[in-house]
Amino acid sequence: MKFMKLGSRPDTFYNSDSVRSVSSEVSSDLVVQVSGTRYLLHKFPLLSKCLRLQRLCSESPESSSQHQIIQLSEFPGGTESFELCAKFCYGITITLSAYNIVAARCASEYLQMTEDVEKGNLVYKLDVFLNSCILNGWKDSIITLQSTKPFHLWSEDLGITSRCIEAIASKVLSNPSKVSLSHSYSRRGRDRDDISCNGGGESHRNNKTGGKGWWAEDLSELGIDLYWRTMIALKSGGKVPANLVGDALRVYASKWLPNVSRNPEKDVDSNPSNSKSRLLLESIISLLPMERNSVSCSFLLKLLKAANILRASSSSRTELSRRIGVQLEEATVPDLLIPSSSNDTIYDVDVILNILDQFMLQSQSPPTSPVHLKGRFERHRRSRSANNGDFELQESRRSSSASHSSKIKVAKLVDLYLQEIARDVNLPLSKFTALAEAIPDFARLDHDDLYKAIDIYLKSHPNLNKTERKRICRILDCKKLSMEVCMHAAQNELLPLRVVVQVLFFEQARAAMAGGQLTDLPSNIKALLAAQDDATSRPPGSISTNRSMVQPEDQWSVSGLKSPKSSLSTLRMKLAEDDDLDEHFQANSSKVKQLCSLPNRPKRMFGKLWSSNRSTSEKR
Repeated sequence: MKFMKLGSRPDTFYNSDSVRSVSSEVSSDLVVQVSGTRYLLHKFPLLSKCLRLQRLCSESPESSSQHQIIQLSEFPGGTESFELCAKFCYGITITLSAYNIVAARCASEYLQMTEDVEKGNLVYKLDVFLNSCILNGWKDSIITLQSTKPFHLWSEDLGITSRCIEAIASKVLSNPSKVSLSHSYSRRGRDRDDISCNGGGESHRNNKTGGKGWWAEDLSELGIDLYWRTMIALKSGGKVPANLVGDALRVYASKWLPNVSRNPEKDVDSNPSNSKSRLLLESIISLLPMERNSVSCSFLLKLLKAANILRASSSSRTELSRRIGVQLEEATVPDLLIPSSSNDTIYDVDVILNILDQFMLQSQSPPTSPVHLKGRFERHRRSRSANNGDFELQESRRSSSASHSSKIKVAKLVDLYLQEIARDVNLPLSKFTALAEAIPDFARLDHDDLYKAIDIYLKSHPNLNKTERKRICRILDCKKLSMEVCMHAAQNELLPLRVVVQVLFFEQARAAMAGGQLTDLPSNIKALLAAQDDATSRPPGSISTNRSMVQPEDQWSVSGLKSPKSSLSTLRMKLAEDDDLDEHFQANSSKVKQLCSLPNRPKRMFGKLWSSNRSTSEKR
């Protein structure tokens, strides 16, 4: 901290109730009233340096008493600032620092203590001290900038605010990544990547402090208006890496965003505290760097959670959804559990659907070959070397592979998310199925997690009718269920009988092929099992059957039997009788369980199906 002392006399003001005076042998002839306090002073030392006091004394009427009274209304800084200026006029020692220089500078400007009145006046001395000493120090610059808030208009007019911001920005831009330069404030455990929303938050230490900008936490002491202007100056400099800007925003959000909890009884829009938090949140969102991975997906989702609760502007929420969609594969299930702003459901599924749509748009694979150009551009393209063409093809394949991998990760994430929201008794079936169907078929390498989510939903919604149970199970692919899940599904009384038959059929066929008990399976069943084995190696976009292009009744049939020319007509007849079988499914469930309990014995039903198929083939 830098100090400056002006004057040499040790005299000071003496207090007597609300009257203050200077110890002097000469009687006072001037009374100055500032903020309810009266000062008994002398005209000569004050008028010689204060142009405003000269003008006020000349304009005020003569008084019969020996004191001329001057009132200074709305004096910047109040009595403390006035005493500092008065002491300077009397030659009494004053001490200046980063804490009081702004108030002193505004007060001296108010009194017009300029060089036009006297050389070496207080305005000149304060400007020299501010520019040469205060703004050269990192800590002093931040303190001075903070102290401009009570004198917002004065500081703006005098250029103090802009000079402080420029000084801070120049120090950061000179070395934005250097560590351990900040010692002005103690670290208080804000090395975390979360914002406490909905009542509580996670807090963990980040031992890799070397990855942070040394300036991030010091700047977090600023109010949002000054912080926003400072960050804009840093970003416009073009020298601060995007990840450091993102880290600084995370530190600031962790410090200033309160514990936002959903309270239906309070009007979020009319609450002043929420309005202030909303402004702060939207300012942080506007400062987010454009570069991908400049901030974590977890931090973006926590911002979106706060924006949902605080009812931030639609543009802010849309921007967050777009950015989250770019890096959705980094998210976790707890991050996606965003409370709903209404009382209809526990979690906001619509915002996750929007994010998923953004992810699908952002993760589209680029074309594997460049667009053919014409004219001289075509000739230029042909003249390029073969190495450049190979490089572009490799880059395209690498990007396509990354997109495919990210979709597989997101598919797993969505299925786990479905398991969490399926417990909500108010969750509509349409939203559950819409979210499940938003994932492309190739992205789900298995359907075990999806089955668990469907099972949880059926248990949490026991009043679903038969049509609704069929609707939710239509998204399930029985060929992609593991042995353990198949055993559970075959005994699940909540599933439609058609699904149970499909599960048993595929499991029996798989067991027969693995055990070599049946060597004459129909060719379409063999192809079906072979396609299942190759599912994980199939590249994206090579799916031969589009679910949306299949007729609803065919979606319930085995994909290997979808052709009208299928020879397994017996199974089709069994599945067509689903309406009658479903009514007696509860009574016959024990038989299904017995069927599943004997995995090594050939199932009589499937033996009849395969024998029927063989006899039909022989006739043909």
